[in-house]
Amino acid sequence: MEAVSNQLILSAVIFVGAYALIIWDKIDRTIVALAGAVLMILLRILNQESAFGYIDFNTIGLLVSMMLIVMVVKRTGVFEYLAVKTVKIAKGEPIKILILLALITGMLSAFLDNVTTILLILPVTLSIAEDLKVNPIPFIISSVFASNVGGTATLIGDPPNIMIGSEVGLTFVDFLKNLGIIILPLLILTTIIFAFIYKGALVTTVECKTKVMSINEKECIKNKVLLNKGLIVLGITIIGFMLHGMLHYESATIALTGAVVLLFISGENIEEIFREVEWKTIFFFAGLFMMVGGIQETGIIKLIAESVLDLTNGDLVLTTLAILWVAAIASAFVDNIPFVATMIPMIKDMGALSGMTLAPIWWALALGACLGGNGTIIGASANVIATGMAEEGGYKITFGHYFKLAFPVMILTIIISTFYIYFVYLV
Repeated sequence: MEAVSNQLILSAVIFVGAYALIIWDKIDRTIVALAGAVLMILLRILNQESAFGYIDFNTIGLLVSMMLIVMVVKRTGVFEYLAVKTVKIAKGEPIKILILLALITGMLSAFLDNVTTILLILPVTLSIAEDLKVNPIPFIISSVFASNVGGTATLIGDPPNIMIGSEVGLTFVDFLKNLGIIILPLLILTTIIFAFIYKGALVTTVECKTKVMSINEKECIKNKVLLNKGLIVLGITIIGFMLHGMLHYESATIALTGAVVLLFISGENIEEIFREVEWKTIFFFAGLFMMVGGIQETGIIKLIAESVLDLTNGDLVLTTLAILWVAAIASAFVDNIPFVATMIPMIKDMGALSGMTLAPIWWALALGACLGGNGTIIGASANVIATGMAEEGGYKITFGHYFKLAFPVMILTIIISTFYIYFVYLV
């Protein structure tokens, strides 16, 4: 028992220490995550086999595959085309562009998944910012937030929803009916909040507006043949995501199939495309998954979950609202996939023992886990991808800067969700 306690304390110290260094932001977060993972192995909190077993290769495979597809499609000039088109619709006004990009991102995230949407939207965002000579960070943060909000609405929008739906037998329509009704107003509200926050920071010149408005967007397309190939493969891949439950293939398998087909038919230089993949971000995820595996192995996540259930003493209202808030706060700092994986069997056991209805608890878990990911730059996969791509483009988003803006807005979405869950399911 003492050895277990020591391991638990060690894993907690490594995890908290790594997060402190990430927040401090003086050492590259990928190095910190990998160092934390290595320490978990060297101190025998994890053995080598189980450490690599904790890496979610479905997430990693999805990320790499979609990056490869995006890198091929990027060569056609379609992102520049979409950037110019967006600017023209918004008449060159940066705030209108921010609102438009956030709403589009949120809507797409519900029907693709939030990571895929960010991979598609970010190149457009960076291109718009370059054309208008404005800082892209406000566009990026508002779009990332919108991707996590929008992804909460459906079964396929965010991994926790896929896990809950699979374990409990909830369908795409179930999620849309129960969560879509609250997510749409949340998406609109949070987009307005970010537009208000950044109103004074997004200013461009008349010359930049005039220059962009005069561009013929059709001339941005450099390779129509490759564009057609890319759009067909991307379209089939997206349909595959929506049907993955019926097909019985993981989303990573569908994305990898699309990537392999597109690489095969594109005729592009494969080595160049692979060089452009955000490998630093991929290794950050690997390290983070192993660190979370360490605190899962020693029972810290399970301890938190059990404590919540013990404190509520089986009361449906208290249990539901506690799970909503604990899931939200935990998912801001710990990857929501292992947290949800731990909570699902515990909630099922609790339902079997107490006989209470579990429907409100499942919706609370989904809302808390998905919306909570907006709290920090490492709270959700989409956040990490976006900040990695921004840094590659020369724009660093620090932990503190993102936290200061996004965490309070995330808390607001959870407060609204609390009222929604209470009055719709618990009264």
